[in-house]
Amino acid sequence: MKTLTSLILSFTLIMLSSLITNGQEIEEIVKENKIPLFQSTFFNGKRSSFLEINSQGYNSPAKYSQTVFQAASLSKPLFMYIVMKMAGEGLIDLDKPILDYIEEDRFLPEEMEWAKMLTARVILSHKSGLPNWAASPSSKEWPNSTLKFKFKPDSAFSYSGEGFTLLQKAVESIKGKSLQEIATKEVFVPLQMKSSSYEWGRADIPSLNYDKIAADGFNKEGENRGKGRHPRANSAYTLRTTAADYSLFLEALVKGDGLKPQYHKMIFTPTVQAVRYSNRSRTCDNSIFWGLSIGIEKNSELGNIYFHWGDNGNFKALFLIVPEQDSHMVYLTNSSMGHSMIDKITPLFFGNKKPLALSSWINN
Repeated sequence: MKTLTSLILSFTLIMLSSLITNGQEIEEIVKENKIPLFQSTFFNGKRSSFLEINSQGYNSPAKYSQTVFQAASLSKPLFMYIVMKMAGEGLIDLDKPILDYIEEDRFLPEEMEWAKMLTARVILSHKSGLPNWAASPSSKEWPNSTLKFKFKPDSAFSYSGEGFTLLQKAVESIKGKSLQEIATKEVFVPLQMKSSSYEWGRADIPSLNYDKIAADGFNKEGENRGKGRHPRANSAYTLRTTAADYSLFLEALVKGDGLKPQYHKMIFTPTVQAVRYSNRSRTCDNSIFWGLSIGIEKNSELGNIYFHWGDNGNFKALFLIVPEQDSHMVYLTNSSMGHSMIDKITPLFFGNKKPLALSSWINN
């Protein structure tokens, strides 16, 4: 006799069958990679299909498709969307120094000349020259840690969460509200993202209890490391969401909902070749570029692919947008092994015959 979980899975795979032909293979890949919980949404321009798979004896803490995951760096594009809406409304100038909006005492005096070169555009394209983090962003030490530049701003690609934090402070200063309040009003409510939050739950939805519905994260040894609460909302990494919720955001982003056309175009226009490691040459870097908080792979089979990956250690996430197919996919996992399946899973959604360069870019 089938369990409720297997019945739901069977129903979902049937629902997916008209969109992807190898739905059952996704379950096998998830189990092969020992991922306790996998959640995905695939959108083909007309409708969405949802898939959730349990593995390793882990049971979903919430009803089907309602378990909330750490989205990690998928936090960044959603925050970028807020910034670009503000730019279209004339509330922020993408080329005005961030330090014109805020005061920041984490820079040493000798760093201030370069600090004054930081703008929203430079930060969103990851050309700030700042490290990813000066200290672990969830630590007690981080708020007072010293910011030191790796190189001159606007001269090269260097992925940085610190830059997003500075831009977050500017946005909060301009709006006179917290990131959570801004995101709720500008994104979560209008897009009906009823499970998403940069904080632990939602003030506007008291019934949203992350203590009960947030997934636990698992390390590479398969050990449960808990839900991983963060001490403060951060635009770079603290978003929690579901695959269904995040897909709603991607639909709005692709369509340009709430964005003026020139700002919508900027997001998907390459600004820099994304050489991830300055001391190590990789073939995959030749195909990867960055727009404004969006990765761009120039792919011979699928055309331009827009993507972002998330990595909070024991939570891995990924979205891909393929305009030539009018489709997108997002997946969320609660495992440090969540990106080990990219090469096997993407052909099941998009039909590519060769591995995507972004897989090597992320994993190697």
